[in-house]
Amino acid sequence: MNYTVAIVGRPNVGKSTLFNRLTESSDAIVEPTAGVTRDRKYGISSWGNKSFIVIDTGGVITDSDDQFEKDINQQVMLAVEEADLILFVVDARDGLTEWDRNAAKLLRKANKKILLIANKVDTSDKESLASEFYELGIGEEIVPISANNGYGTGELLDIMVQDIEEDEENEDSELPRIAIVGRPNVGKSTLINTLLGENRTIVSDVAGTTRDSVDTDYNAFGKSLILVDTAGLKKRKALENDIEFYSNIRTIKAIREADVCMLLMDATEGVTKQDLTIFGEITEANKGVVILVNKWDLYEKDHKSVQVFTELIKERIAPFTDVPIFFTSNVTKQRILKALEKTIEVYENRLQRISTSKLNDIMLPIINETPPPIVKGKEVRIKFVTQLPTKSPAIAFFCNTPQNVKESYIRFLENKLRENFNFSGIPVRLYFRQK
Repeated sequence: MNYTVAIVGRPNVGKSTLFNRLTESSDAIVEPTAGVTRDRKYGISSWGNKSFIVIDTGGVITDSDDQFEKDINQQVMLAVEEADLILFVVDARDGLTEWDRNAAKLLRKANKKILLIANKVDTSDKESLASEFYELGIGEEIVPISANNGYGTGELLDIMVQDIEEDEENEDSELPRIAIVGRPNVGKSTLINTLLGENRTIVSDVAGTTRDSVDTDYNAFGKSLILVDTAGLKKRKALENDIEFYSNIRTIKAIREADVCMLLMDATEGVTKQDLTIFGEITEANKGVVILVNKWDLYEKDHKSVQVFTELIKERIAPFTDVPIFFTSNVTKQRILKALEKTIEVYENRLQRISTSKLNDIMLPIINETPPPIVKGKEVRIKFVTQLPTKSPAIAFFCNTPQNVKESYIRFLENKLRENFNFSGIPVRLYFRQK
């Protein structure tokens, strides 16, 4: 899933409201990972069996035509550059403005598909308010909606997903894709160069030197795979505050297309909020993950440092803590090959298929010995367990009252699954269905 939609428009036309409505259907938004910050302006939306990335560009304040040109280039055109589809939002109640006309001229130069969205149309009898925006000459139709109450958003989504391919989780890719992810300047490109033994990607001390994701064929431990060096963004004087944001968007794309991610952290900076955000993106996408604490050679340590740092990481990434952690150095090549070997193992863990008979032979006695808590005097009886035919591990438990299974018991079952099967580095989804 790599399709990206940018929401563009002047302040107070309802961009953020539309963003919230589009992303509220996504599991990645409504099921936050503990400890992961959510104060961002990008998210994942799903409609039917199709998913896409949504960018909210925020408001653009324009004092003059010159100021408009400056602001639109700084804050919006980068998002437009990332996007496959642009939602150009206008306010049907305010009517056509000079800002809308100027924005339309600039957006047409982007040569991207544009949908003109007339927002704040609450009912069908107000759709006529949108007609004056045909003057902008954008697209073949104007889509009237109310981002606030949801009017017309279903029709909007139907139009939006026409060019998106369906998510095909059941189809295996030709080669394992291993994405090297992390904050700017943690050593992603250097790690790939170290593995390859040559300078295949640009390495610089300037954060965000890599602009586009770079795929490299690689063979290790008798297995062919693809290493993906995820993108940062070249630093521009006027865009320093936007570097991390747009780097994140490209990282999300790489994560969504990967099988396993090697998440690099900088030992000298500890576990940052941005590290946790990227970890959250990986787990929300149900991808495998191995954590590399890089620059370990620069860290002032003693005999307890590895244990203390490991405990800190697990505390911050909880509740999903069954993750391999390696302390590495690109300079000394310390533990890099071991980390890659484990990454390949995690990939194989992700593909494993456990027979239904084996699952039931192991899990049902555990459930019978420690049954789910009684809810309102009614027992929850789990009778059958099976693995679903998805690319990432998903286990279904069939029971009489699935709605009564508590979160604490779900964690208990997941822990028991991990004790009995090798799901190291892999998020495992548990479903409870009516028998």
